[in-house]
Amino acid sequence: MPRTLTVYRWELRKLVAQKRTYLGLAAAIIAPTIFVVAIAAQSGSPNDVPFGRYVRDSGLAAPLVLLTFGSIWLFPLIASLVAGDIVAAEDGNGTLKTILTRSVTRGQLFAAKVGAAVSYALLALAAMAVVSLTEATIFWGFNPITSLSGTTVSAWRGLLLVAASLGVYALPLLAITAIGVLLSTVTRNSAGAVVGALMIALLMQLVGILPGVGSIKPYLLTTQFDAWHGFLRTPIDWQPITRGGWVSAIYAAVALTAAYLTFLRRDVAGG
Repeated sequence: MPRTLTVYRWELRKLVAQKRTYLGLAAAIIAPTIFVVAIAAQSGSPNDVPFGRYVRDSGLAAPLVLLTFGSIWLFPLIASLVAGDIVAAEDGNGTLKTILTRSVTRGQLFAAKVGAAVSYALLALAAMAVVSLTEATIFWGFNPITSLSGTTVSAWRGLLLVAASLGVYALPLLAITAIGVLLSTVTRNSAGAVVGALMIALLMQLVGILPGVGSIKPYLLTTQFDAWHGFLRTPIDWQPITRGGWVSAIYAAVALTAAYLTFLRRDVAGG
């Protein structure tokens, strides 16, 4: 019987062969390039977002600004592109039955598909960070950065804080990936699952800005996209970081559990 790691590699090879894989990665690379070039070509700065006023002071500010912009729709869309298709595509192609006759258990296949979707989302986030940091550093240098508390942080410590921020930002992103896997498993429709996962993320953002929802806003998944701000305060504010971790984990666990139970009961006799 193949090991789960082997099945995971099969899933990665499938992603490499699909066009939508490159659409998401292209967006993760092109978006920061457009942002850096646009800022370099004009005198204004995005002062209404955290670190927007510092984009010309240090290359470290660019990936932080893009985290805010990307949480609105870019990264939820990129994650949904693969997560929403990862199971539904097998239904559409009628290949689940064939795969499950290769001495592969449903648990192995499900774990491999989740692993592939998670890997893709993390790769897209890393690509954005590397491209934006490299290009912004070329334009504005690898300089100290001003924290949200107004203190100056050295360039190397700032780089570590940016890396930590990306790690915290990845948590709600992976939860959205889990929701995409759930919809892909339940709906058996790639387009519906992709759009559905994105719409859920956008709906939670809309709820978060409505008046009178202050009591539930801290527990919305999309609110956790701002949890990384805690790393950029002096001293570090661990409350939003900790909350972002367990809130994201709950959303992901519920979605993956429901998806797994559905997948276990999936009738593949006709496909």
